[in-house]
Amino acid sequence: MDDLNVTAEEHLTAARAFAHGRSAHLVLQEPPLRQTVIALTEGTALDEHNAPPAASLLVLRGSVRLTAASGDAELPAGTLHPIPQERHGLLALSDAVVLLTAAND
Repeated sequence: MDDLNVTAEEHLTAARAFAHGRSAHLVLQEPPLRQTVIALTEGTALDEHNAPPAASLLVLRGSVRLTAASGDAELPAGTLHPIPQERHGLLALSDAVVLLTAAND
């Protein structure tokens, strides 16, 4: 079992070292459930992409903006937010770590 605080710190350190400003680690895969820690440095974005059938984002550190046609949401640390069922993106407003939980078909 992963300690999310340790994993978050490790991947935020790695994201800061990488030119692209991000690092990710799959922490749980029990089909159909997947949980992934994603670390992003301030200003780094995940470009618009399709949503899985069901997903949520838990902000572990920092703050992010979830972007979607239906409206953007600024999410500070400690926020749990559903992923909209549409194309969406993610922007780190500060160095941030999120836990993405997704249920896939």
